[in-house]
Amino acid sequence: MKTKKGSLFFLAIGTILLAALDQLTKWAAITYLKENLAFPIIKGVFELSYLENRGSAFGLMQGKRYFFLAMTAVVLIIIPYIYSKMPLSPRFRLLRLDAVFFLAGALGNAIDRVIRGYVVDFFYFSLIDFPVFNVADIYVSVSAFALFLLMFFYYKEEDLNQIELTRRKSE
Repeated sequence: MKTKKGSLFFLAIGTILLAALDQLTKWAAITYLKENLAFPIIKGVFELSYLENRGSAFGLMQGKRYFFLAMTAVVLIIIPYIYSKMPLSPRFRLLRLDAVFFLAGALGNAIDRVIRGYVVDFFYFSLIDFPVFNVADIYVSVSAFALFLLMFFYYKEEDLNQIELTRRKSE
């Protein structure tokens, strides 16, 4: 991945493969869980339980489908743009990988909203009554947390200044 084209190819293929994995797990949830009771993985702790989520993470903002689709469209434009402006140096490898996972999560849930009108969720930690979630949610949550850690503990201001989001005037 020595060229910008190679880097953008990695972004596209990585995003598509991860979103496909998310869609495969959602297909399995629809096929095997939709009409059935929850399937315990660890009794009283973790189970697979089908849920149609018409909101955002944790079931917030129910019924705001078009808002989420609009926000996803913005994300699907902004992340590749920023990604394309990142230096190809190994120092930015983690940030580029983080972008792939975030983009794949956003795309995975957007596919659900467009095709079904809701997002398929199926992972449930019953022990702590944690909201039901899916693979795309994991991608987004983990990448957002990783971005937080990277911004505060790994990258310095001079690193971030290397990401040229605007053209600099010739001097």
